[in-house]
Amino acid sequence: MAILEVEALSKSYRQAGGESTPAIQEISFQVDQGEFVSLVGPSGCGKTTLLMCMAGLLAPSGGRVVVKGEQVAGPPRNLVLVFQEYNRSLFAWRTVLGNVLFGLEAKGNSSRDTEKKAKHLLGLVGLEGFERHYPWELSGGMQQRVAIARALAYEPEVLLMDEPFGSVDAMTRLELEDSLLKLWKELCTTILFVTHDIEEAIYLSDRIQVLGRRPSRVIGDVVVPLSRPRDQLATRADGRFMELRNEIYRQISGDGVS
Repeated sequence: MAILEVEALSKSYRQAGGESTPAIQEISFQVDQGEFVSLVGPSGCGKTTLLMCMAGLLAPSGGRVVVKGEQVAGPPRNLVLVFQEYNRSLFAWRTVLGNVLFGLEAKGNSSRDTEKKAKHLLGLVGLEGFERHYPWELSGGMQQRVAIARALAYEPEVLLMDEPFGSVDAMTRLELEDSLLKLWKELCTTILFVTHDIEEAIYLSDRIQVLGRRPSRVIGDVVVPLSRPRDQLATRADGRFMELRNEIYRQISGDGVS
């Protein structure tokens, strides 16, 4: 059953001279409850614009976003967005534990079990023992783990992620991918994940929405038939993995080419 529906969504930006530049154009797709769906497309195609509209942070020029049957007119209470720039989203004056507690406080939780729950989430993202550290004392990958734990503390039914691993090194990226899959399985959250990395999208997802060049629209809906749990070596060595990679690459590179 669809928990998130995007219906003919369009967004244009008005320039100083009065002209408008379309970023996304009549994008439509849906995400089922508990599904892991990725969005991929060429650089500058409007992936972040699409995500901001879905999160209620930008008003679309046309179309609509529906979450659990309700049209998005502002930030939905049951949806959270994780940004790529984790170092700007975390509160430098709060400890790691304090940052996660903020997510619980925003949800209205103030019971004696609140700190226990925050520590449990930090354990899930591999940060047990770092509760009293400050974000600036952590590596980039650890800071992103804090951002994810804080988002999950809000108990969202839908988690939007905007290239969350794009600013970390290659090995940390693989570790974060596996950590995210473990969290997704344990917490049963619906995830919409934006990335420019086709292989990352295949490794993580049940399904991939392929976006074309600006003004972006959906040019492919690719089902990932690879079994779970995923493994960084075995999954990527599967012949179907490279077939999917090549298929998606051809869709993106061939878009707009006559």
